[in-house]
Amino acid sequence: MKREGGVKAGHTSRLFIVKAQDHSLVLPHTQRLFVQTAKKMAATLGSYTIPLVGVSIFIATLTYITYKLLSSYLHKWFEMKPIPQLEGTYPLVGNALQFKTNSGDFFRQIEDFTREFFDAPLFKLWVGPLPFVVLFHAETVETVLTNPVHMDKAYSYNFLHPWLGTGLLTSTGLKWRQRRKMLTPTFHFSILTDFLEVMNEQAEILVEKLEKQAGKGPFNCFNHVTLCALDIICETAMGKKIYAQSNSDSEYVKSVYKMSDIISRRQRTPWFWPDFVYNYFGEGREHNKTLKILHSFTYSVITERSENISNTEPDSDSDQGPKKRRAFLDMLLKTTDENGNKMSNQDIQEEVDTFMFRGHDTTAASMNWALHLLGSHPEAHSKVQQELQEVFGTSDRSINMEDLKKLRYLECVVKEALRLYPSVPFFARSLCEDCHINGFKVPKGANAIIVTYALHRDPRYFPEPEEFRPERFLPENSVGRPPYAYIPFSAGLRNCIGQRFALMEEKVVLASILRNFNVEDTSGLIKLTNSPV
Repeated sequence: MKREGGVKAGHTSRLFIVKAQDHSLVLPHTQRLFVQTAKKMAATLGSYTIPLVGVSIFIATLTYITYKLLSSYLHKWFEMKPIPQLEGTYPLVGNALQFKTNSGDFFRQIEDFTREFFDAPLFKLWVGPLPFVVLFHAETVETVLTNPVHMDKAYSYNFLHPWLGTGLLTSTGLKWRQRRKMLTPTFHFSILTDFLEVMNEQAEILVEKLEKQAGKGPFNCFNHVTLCALDIICETAMGKKIYAQSNSDSEYVKSVYKMSDIISRRQRTPWFWPDFVYNYFGEGREHNKTLKILHSFTYSVITERSENISNTEPDSDSDQGPKKRRAFLDMLLKTTDENGNKMSNQDIQEEVDTFMFRGHDTTAASMNWALHLLGSHPEAHSKVQQELQEVFGTSDRSINMEDLKKLRYLECVVKEALRLYPSVPFFARSLCEDCHINGFKVPKGANAIIVTYALHRDPRYFPEPEEFRPERFLPENSVGRPPYAYIPFSAGLRNCIGQRFALMEEKVVLASILRNFNVEDTSGLIKLTNSPV
């Protein structure tokens, strides 16, 4: 018998044709079965090809990142080994497990650490895998703050980005330099003079609120002063009255304080640093909810103010009507860079939110501490009131810029209060290159915490540092003091742009209170009585 296609004679064989590009292939039935099976396997395997490749790439990437992070961590660990460190430091988690979650308790820990290492030029601690060197002596602080390379804020400031974006407080490099240059004119002396009117008005409201409490026994004035500061910052920053002193239940007011607490807690808990972890928990969801309230408020104010400026005629500030008050926001809407480019609404929102964040709680804290210290030091209290009597007599007129220049002893009181209780008790920088501090090498990528609270208590420059002595800041007593021994508003290129605004506000509010009341501190509570000034 004849053979067909290699099949034995007598075997019935059916043929079929498979198209393969431009060729025709004739296969017997048995091979057809093989091809069909192969096709099914290819289809099955093909469906897994992309996921398998993706998984492989993910694993390889994760392995590489882990390797790089671990290598960097170990490198820093061994390079920083000679630097004194806290006890209870564990690999990868560092000292995070021993940090208190409450802000006040955490600060007291830092205070205790600086006492423990007071005789050392610095010490280190680890927050998760990130190393921090802690500095609290003028010479070591100066090493970092005078070096233009170390101008970036520490990693922990990244958690401010959702709220503040990359505004003046959190930006780095070229953006920071451009933004600082653009914003500096907005704090010119003439602008601050405009803000003085708002400060006087809100201080008067505060005095009226305190009048209702005066003579009725001790009470906590902290909230009253803080809400006054919030009213001042809102109106000067945004040109918007929020009436915080009249309505402390405002959703925006509550959200400002809540967000500050939320961010502070996250900074101390490294297991909440990854967004995908943080957003899974209730704290992350609360953060996002609060953020929407804050951004919605400032966005609406910026939009409204922008439209008002656009609709205002060029001669609207003429003598035909009262002069419109300028707000920080108004100047931002008109500010241009060296190329004539205006700031975007997002840029403006970053700066307004930053001004709100940094501009109320810091000054409020300083004013409250000043009242506490004056209330517990009758001699200093008497000197302030004598000075106020000399400047104002029995007049109840508003405070002007010339008055503020004459209130020299009151300014010493404010500065001494900021020495003992700085509004920002510590802040941090990222070290962008290897740094040698007092003989110790600190590698690039580490962070430096400057503890102003401890720095200001150095007995070499402030004898009997725990004592309240405003006279320390009289010109004749400040001679020879190193500039980096006292830095309540930071120092160097990244010092606080609003420090003149803050000092002016504190002097106006404190003078307004002390012109009307005597202050007495009784176990943390303030007792007010009517003053003859």
